[in-house]
Amino acid sequence: MNVMLTCAGRRNYLVQSFQEALRGRGQVFAADACADAPALRQADKSFLIPSVDQAAYIDTVLTICQQHRVLLLISLNDLELQILAKHITRFRDVGTIPVISSSEVVDTCFDKWEAFKFLKASDLDTPNTYLSLSDALESLARGEITFPLVVKPRWGTASIDIQYSEDDEELDLDYTRAKKRLSRTILRDISATDLDRCILIQKQLCGPEYGLDIVNDLKGHYVCTFVKRKLAMRAGETDRAITVESDWLEGIGGVIGRKLGHIGVLDCDAIVIHDKCYVLDMNPRFGGGYPFSHIAGANLPAVLLAWANREEPHADWLKVQPNITASKCDGLVMVDNKPRTRQQAMRRLDSVKDDSVVLND
Repeated sequence: MNVMLTCAGRRNYLVQSFQEALRGRGQVFAADACADAPALRQADKSFLIPSVDQAAYIDTVLTICQQHRVLLLISLNDLELQILAKHITRFRDVGTIPVISSSEVVDTCFDKWEAFKFLKASDLDTPNTYLSLSDALESLARGEITFPLVVKPRWGTASIDIQYSEDDEELDLDYTRAKKRLSRTILRDISATDLDRCILIQKQLCGPEYGLDIVNDLKGHYVCTFVKRKLAMRAGETDRAITVESDWLEGIGGVIGRKLGHIGVLDCDAIVIHDKCYVLDMNPRFGGGYPFSHIAGANLPAVLLAWANREEPHADWLKVQPNITASKCDGLVMVDNKPRTRQQAMRRLDSVKDDSVVLND
């Protein structure tokens, strides 16, 4: 019942949650392209692998899954989801269940313009969004929207290069600057697929922000939604939050889960203004807000393991206690305590494909 988390990064808490859910029945592996990723030290076994933009990436991850009998593959990175989604069948062929949505679902969520169209077609509220500067200016002239506006990448992740414009001059500058800067970010390749329409302009909304963990089973059937109100943000992630019981917001999660048909958990952001809930973003993976549901009683790692074994998960694992306030805190992990040359650090092991390195065993 081994589990592997890819692009594990700083998510030590998720490694630990899967370890606790396994209860000694298997191991939790972590993989990352950075040898200093803290989660690699929390895992039972860790792998240094090629970055997602390298040709060897998929074959390397596939070989690790096959050789180490990985039951569940969990991705924690938006850019990686697109690649893994195209190879779901190959992982299933070696006995691994990828908790990855289809390419259609992943593309709909990652492309913020497609997400906007999906939400509109689902009769859900979402901020007015424009695919060109001229469209936004025309809407401003007609009085359909007002400043402030948000300027952001069409294919965005981790709040990269988001700008807030307060007037016409700032809007023109922010739009030009955002387009120019994309070539220097990890979004350059995907943005290059439509350079003329790679920046979105969106009405900025002000109101309480909520995070929804929308849970579907491994066949894409809707199960439930966990809701929390965000109290503080840091670097684009929820830093402090309180769990909330809301039939209304859970119902919106149900609409998205049923219509989208994603696999596993979908991280969703929304803003509530008066009697309307505006959905902002959808990410078909564990998000930075999930720990607030977990600490309040949810246990999605245990749920996913039960489903993978064709077992019925305990009902309590799919519930959260409302009014639980939690806050993230920093910690330190020693990532290396041995002097070594770069060649030693990047040594190749025969037991795994040449493009990966086992960091701890």
